[in-house]
Amino acid sequence: MPTAPAPDPILLVEDDAAIATVIVAALEDEGFAIAHCTSIAARDRQLASRSFAVMLTDVILEDGDGLASLSAVRERAPDMPVIVLSAQNTLDTAVRASESDAFEYFPKPFDLDELVHAVRQAAGARAPSADDGSAALAGGEGEKMPLVGRSPAMQGVYRMITRVLRNDLTVLVTGESGTGKELVAEAIHELGNRRTGPFVAVNTAAIPADLVESELFGHEKGAFTGAIAQAIGKFEQANGGTLFLDEIGDMPAEAQTRLLRALQSGRIRRVGGRQEIAVNVRIIAATNRDLTPMIAAGTFREDLFYRLNVVPIVLPPLRERREDIAALAQHFLVLAAEDGLPRRVLSAEAIERLEQRNWRGNVRELRNVVYRLALMAREERIDADAVNDVIGPEIAPTTMAAGDGQGGFGAALAGWLAAESPPAGALYHRALAAFEKPLIEYALGRTGGNQLRAAQLLGINRNTLRKRIGELGLEPDRFSAT
Repeated sequence: MPTAPAPDPILLVEDDAAIATVIVAALEDEGFAIAHCTSIAARDRQLASRSFAVMLTDVILEDGDGLASLSAVRERAPDMPVIVLSAQNTLDTAVRASESDAFEYFPKPFDLDELVHAVRQAAGARAPSADDGSAALAGGEGEKMPLVGRSPAMQGVYRMITRVLRNDLTVLVTGESGTGKELVAEAIHELGNRRTGPFVAVNTAAIPADLVESELFGHEKGAFTGAIAQAIGKFEQANGGTLFLDEIGDMPAEAQTRLLRALQSGRIRRVGGRQEIAVNVRIIAATNRDLTPMIAAGTFREDLFYRLNVVPIVLPPLRERREDIAALAQHFLVLAAEDGLPRRVLSAEAIERLEQRNWRGNVRELRNVVYRLALMAREERIDADAVNDVIGPEIAPTTMAAGDGQGGFGAALAGWLAAESPPAGALYHRALAAFEKPLIEYALGRTGGNQLRAAQLLGINRNTLRKRIGELGLEPDRFSAT
């Protein structure tokens, strides 16, 4: 019998020797043959000599931009899936990867198991062809979208954004107040396939309950007292573009019913009108509230929730992405100067002080503080004292140190509650965020850094624990027994 031909190997284009070694070992353990090179020139020679099942490529290589040069790869191997790896962990890089028809995008540091899984999937798939009807996105410059941050928590947000740019799926953005939910909606609109249409934003919490329907759907002259002329609602204003419904959890029950009907039918009727009007809008909704208990209490429609929550995007609070605070603060100093305030620079001590703050108001609060610093600082160089003058003292939430027992945890929780005073509806998630890190540290300390035993102690999956360790920036090795 003739021998079956060997499957095509995987091409890895990576100039970081340590990362390449880890990837090669992991893929070879899965039975893949690997060809490794470190430059665009060597990549092109490899592609000219043989075919490959999948290519993994870094962005910044020793002789150029691996992402910008993918057009040459497409000419040689139009059906080969490409997986992009990058330490340039910005929304701009994620969007560029999406525009290049990359099979998947992994910001560094990445989960090795997830990367191997993606390679297995790609090896059995065909990359999208250039003429599949997905037009390349114009623009996509990082400066347009002020979503700043390279933390692991933000990488998931960027990846979700890129996955909805070429479709009209309804998106529900959740997160605490001040995390940037409207910025996410604007990014999806400006970078997506509706960017030539209007972007209309409406805060349903800011509209009187008896006027929400009129605001959304419009009204006819004489529909109610004070309706002296016909009014076009937000749905019609957003026709052909995107309608952003902020604070959707505050929408009155009757308006929820009419919104559901509009989403189901693609048609609206003005208040007091008889004619149905076809509208073509993409809906992005947002809320800082947990809709699940509202559904259970009957204050939010379950069927509407499922209509809105087709693609969920969860924005992390700033306390879960403290490594982004320095970049955000520098970004806001630039914006402040553009708005006419004095040009300032932050000292290392000032940045450290900003990173220590709890930021209950999240990115919005940080922006306001930076603007005040730009206005009030006496010197061009902002020091820690200037920061303290603006933000004042803060009672830090009490945490449970590794090794504390149940009594220590209860005391820590009581102290945290007294200091934090979270608003109604946020207690569970804020308490969870405050205590998850020390709880995982406690488990790692009890098990000497053994992640399998720590996961068993916590009662969670090992992969879940590993993911949370990475997202929280923990170092398991420091818990290892010596």
